[in-house]
Amino acid sequence: MQRTASTHIVLHAKAPARLLLSIAVADKANAEETLVVRQDEVEVPVRELVEANGSRLHIAAVTSGRVTVSYDATITGVTPPPPVEESDLILYSRQSRYCESDQLGNVARAEFGGLAGSELVNSVRDWVNQQLSYTPGTSRSSDGALHTLISRHGVCRDFAHLNIALLRALDVPARLVSTYAPGVTPADFHAVTEAFIDGSWHVFDSTGKAPRQTLMRIATGRDAADTAWLSVVGGQVNFGSLAVNAEADDIQEDDHAALVNLPA
Repeated sequence: MQRTASTHIVLHAKAPARLLLSIAVADKANAEETLVVRQDEVEVPVRELVEANGSRLHIAAVTSGRVTVSYDATITGVTPPPPVEESDLILYSRQSRYCESDQLGNVARAEFGGLAGSELVNSVRDWVNQQLSYTPGTSRSSDGALHTLISRHGVCRDFAHLNIALLRALDVPARLVSTYAPGVTPADFHAVTEAFIDGSWHVFDSTGKAPRQTLMRIATGRDAADTAWLSVVGGQVNFGSLAVNAEADDIQEDDHAALVNLPA
């Protein structure tokens, strides 16, 4: 299977700043890729930092002016899922900034008490899908799972945050993965859930929009705070535009019930 991914960003820097980009696929071994940052048409040096969970950050120092970022990747084949680390199972069982599992225990037990394994995870996924309305533009970047449960609407990250928080409230390790998602329209970065059941990590998409078999992992973390596609340190950078594209030569229909491992 061959998959392609691309991101093109336009920014306007008002003062010197460091850009922290999380847009490169994690599966570097199987990827042919280019990442170019330019300021006023002059290429800017980019440094790569690989985090403990395999996420790849690219760091670029810019000054004032127009900044463009272009990333293109072609992935052939798949890398086996990352190894299971006990420290990850502990980390991803705790409440976090956007996944307030400590406040959702009563809801989780009332809705899913007595369930376990794949039955539990699929039930949570289906419940979130039924309870929330996928409505772009209605949620804020500061909204967490509790707010999403009350408002009953959001986008992929909101669905994932609620999914994760409910699972953690039932002592199931769960984490957020940002991805390139062939088959999702309109094309954009897509947030999904990984849950640890039956001895390995399995991927779930409560929105039902992404065929999981062709997802390309970008970053893995506790929630969106760990997987933001752009962070700015110092200075002021204004957003211009973002264009994301993802394609695959074999997009299969996904019933969203079978257990699927997301490659590294």
